[in-house]
Amino acid sequence: MGRVLGIDGGGTRTRASIVEGDKVLAFSENGSIKRLRVGVKAAEANLREILENVFTQAGVKSVKAASAGVASANMPGVKEWITRVFAEFGVEHSEIVGDEVIALDGAFKGGPGILQIAGTGSNCVGRAPDGGRERAGGWSSRLGDEGSGYWIGLHAVRRALRAYDHEQPTRILEVVGGIWGTTTLEELVNLGDSTPGPDFAALAPAVDKLAEEGDAVALQVLDQAAEDLVDSVLLVRSKLQRKHGISTEVPVAWIGSVIGKSRIVREAFFAGLKAAAPEMPVRDTEVAGIDGAVWRAQQLANAAG
Repeated sequence: MGRVLGIDGGGTRTRASIVEGDKVLAFSENGSIKRLRVGVKAAEANLREILENVFTQAGVKSVKAASAGVASANMPGVKEWITRVFAEFGVEHSEIVGDEVIALDGAFKGGPGILQIAGTGSNCVGRAPDGGRERAGGWSSRLGDEGSGYWIGLHAVRRALRAYDHEQPTRILEVVGGIWGTTTLEELVNLGDSTPGPDFAALAPAVDKLAEEGDAVALQVLDQAAEDLVDSVLLVRSKLQRKHGISTEVPVAWIGSVIGKSRIVREAFFAGLKAAAPEMPVRDTEVAGIDGAVWRAQQLANAAG
């Protein structure tokens, strides 16, 4: 099979692993290689640094194949620059796909299933037994990504401002002001409305903490996030059944910090799916996208001979 490289390039961080057979030779984490998030120069610097790390750890100068799952993989130029850097590092065969593709294979190894992604962004993708795919969401932070960390941060501020107008109690604006370093409501609004603007996804842990402490507005935001994530799964399930003639339930898996780290969202997500589709299997633990990248790289190496 030979040595292979897997890369999971999410919106916040990148993971890379070199594997030979069943043995992990190296593993490393670094910053994001998503150009839209960190910029072209930082993305390439992060990619080169993580490759230097894993190749040095593994003590190798080449790999048979590599699979990289990258957020926004279909943006112009993304596949080309990653392929070029791979070639410089001695990668013989490579592919660059969306991060949802490696996560789906991390869960189902080429088989049927539905994957809900809920991290910085959100997306739901499903695969039928015939290999056909259906999806819902993933339309970017400004146009969609319901239930994501970015969505939670943004809508917490929006709902808190509305609560302020209605003189309803919430600590969201106070906490966000502390995180952003603003001292007045006007400063907070100006910063939140600026371009490119603050990192709303970074507010999600604070919103979750406020919800756990009983802040009603924060809790409403998390409840809506969970409801939107459930709706995405059920929509993909419906598409698979309607378009691909599936009569039995396919399993559901998930990945991302919103479900993984927020007890409130996770429990509501599981409960919502259970209520809507009692027979649908739902994975208890989070998928590791890097596992799917390694698996895909191994398939690529096998196909190359």
